[in-house]
Amino acid sequence: MAGHFQDDNREEAMRKLFDLYKDKNEGRDGIDAHLDIDGKSIPFELKTTSNGSVTTVRDFSPEHIKKWKNKHWLIGFFVKGREFYHYGSPSMMAEWIAEKEAYIKPDFILADLASKNLSLDDMYQVIENKAVYTFEDAKNIQKKQYKKEKYIELQDLDNGYTPERMLEILRDRASYLVKRGSTLNNPHIPASYFKGWIDITKNHAVTLRKMVKHYLNTN
Repeated sequence: MAGHFQDDNREEAMRKLFDLYKDKNEGRDGIDAHLDIDGKSIPFELKTTSNGSVTTVRDFSPEHIKKWKNKHWLIGFFVKGREFYHYGSPSMMAEWIAEKEAYIKPDFILADLASKNLSLDDMYQVIENKAVYTFEDAKNIQKKQYKKEKYIELQDLDNGYTPERMLEILRDRASYLVKRGSTLNNPHIPASYFKGWIDITKNHAVTLRKMVKHYLNTN
């Protein structure tokens, strides 16, 4: 498997090696892998590295914190001719996730506070003062962040929006823009974080299940 650093190839190779599976109904952005054990389906995040430091995601946000807090991790290391794997339980990954959460939390609180304090007077500096706003007016503000169904759902008038509803849309847009600038760009998990973790080098599927069972029995 060494050398397979194309995402799809390496993830599929890890699933086969550890006897995991991907739910095809979840699509490309679904959970990387599942492990069925003791009547439970355990979600896994799969990662690989060729230098010891593990890359994560391009725009790390609170959504990733929610996604990862209860996930199990399986990381493949292909470093200096060695091939081994680390299993990371939710508790083992908690310290790194909490550290990143603390880093971005102030910015996201600021985004919410700033957007909620926008007033109608502020809105009229951005768009024309109208009694009724149209679908196109709303789309000019929120761009492609909403699907058509969402725009229609938000209409509080027949085929239109009151100024108060447009202010809600403007606040949502402002929050999105600030939060977009507050995400972390691909935070790495340093090699030092895995110091003392058990190397999985053989009997991969059996060893992983033993480790997961131990975690489930003690948590």
